[in-house]
Amino acid sequence: MVFSSVLFLFRFLPIFMILYFATFLCPAARRMRNIILFLGSLFFYAWGEPVYVVLLLFSTFSDYAHGRVIDRVRNRKIAKVLLISSIIINLGVLGFFKYADFVIGIVNQVAGVQIPLLELPLPIGISFYTFQTMSYTIDVYRGKAKVQKNLLDFGVFVTMFPQLIAGPIVRYTDVQEDLRDRHESIEDVSYGCRRFCVGLAKKVLLANNLGLLWEETVALEPGNLSMLMAWVGILAYAFQIYFDFSGYSDMAIGLGAIMGFRFPENFNYPYISTSITEFWRRWHMSLGQWFRDYVYIPLGGNRKGAGRQMLNILLVWMLTGIWHGAGWNFLLWGLWFAFFLILEKILLGELLSYFPKIFGFCYTVLVVLSGWVIFAIEDVGSIFGYLRAMLGMGSMGIYDGQALYLVKEYGILLLVAAVASAPLGKLITSKLERSGKSGAIAARRLLEKIIPALLLLASIAYIVDASYNPFLYFRF
Repeated sequence: MVFSSVLFLFRFLPIFMILYFATFLCPAARRMRNIILFLGSLFFYAWGEPVYVVLLLFSTFSDYAHGRVIDRVRNRKIAKVLLISSIIINLGVLGFFKYADFVIGIVNQVAGVQIPLLELPLPIGISFYTFQTMSYTIDVYRGKAKVQKNLLDFGVFVTMFPQLIAGPIVRYTDVQEDLRDRHESIEDVSYGCRRFCVGLAKKVLLANNLGLLWEETVALEPGNLSMLMAWVGILAYAFQIYFDFSGYSDMAIGLGAIMGFRFPENFNYPYISTSITEFWRRWHMSLGQWFRDYVYIPLGGNRKGAGRQMLNILLVWMLTGIWHGAGWNFLLWGLWFAFFLILEKILLGELLSYFPKIFGFCYTVLVVLSGWVIFAIEDVGSIFGYLRAMLGMGSMGIYDGQALYLVKEYGILLLVAAVASAPLGKLITSKLERSGKSGAIAARRLLEKIIPALLLLASIAYIVDASYNPFLYFRF
């Protein structure tokens, strides 16, 4: 079940919200909110993963139990053993379902044997909820989070359907107070609805249509791509994955706000960045912060000399690549960005500061787009073929008739996507607010309500009519 579907928008969500807010009719029933949210979330997940809901519940109970025991144990060594036990269980489950076939394939190639593949479907959202539950036990061990003694409340934290299957990665410390005592308000509901509508429009009006352009491009053999076709295709993919994932995050944050939760932001206009370091501070921020706090800093961060810092960056980005998927392209993608992040730490970052920002922007765009080629195409040979086409080294030359046709058909959409990926709307509304003029403020508030409503209507019209509606990050 996806947010941008008729099933979710017109069946699941209305029924769930009626049941959830019906508890407001009786103050004594307000505690029922968590029961309704927990059961609703399990139903939401089980709709697409009826078997793997057991795995979700196992992860929930395992980390709940580990947290309780870690909190009660006074001996620090025993607590550390329990923490390691929790981490091994979490990573073991994630590794088995996500990487077992990849490892078996490598063994078969290296050893020349034929071990049969398991061919297990990947549980939806396992990478996200595994990191969430791991952060809880680590924070309890560190004393940064209060242990949760109520199993239902902890279950709500793990299974909350708004962010369960594609983030943002919500840490227990982000919501620990809201789990027990949250206060929904009209302002929160209004904000949440607007945020959801904007996210839905990003997904169905922009990401889905841009995805069609990328599908046309990637369907061609790299040798049959002109230079223009290759650039148009990867631009489409770059905007598709941004609006797909940031749109989902917006919808998740909006749904959370409606129910009184404050989820962390996940994107901050990454395509305006002027360095790779800045890009990764703006893209998938909850994942970057997770790796920083639970991997990079524990490894020593930048506290043990420049050499150790470079090694830590390399390790973190190898893990970041592998986290996204079991394939050589994901590892290469992680190494690609590790190289430029290290280069910026050593020299390039300081060098860029001496030039106008447009140079840093162009450099960042080139690196990021090349990275998306590595990310999007699984076959390593095809990756290099596509990159060659981007450099004009393919057999089709600089441009061809098909490329010109697609530019004509999708040019306006790509322009709209470029404008929407920049904070122009935010700057305009802020300027209207700061003007202090009553007319400008009234106009901003009116637009704030009208635009999301229009986007919702347009999105619904598209959903009812369209058949192409994937979420890219569901497979990670």
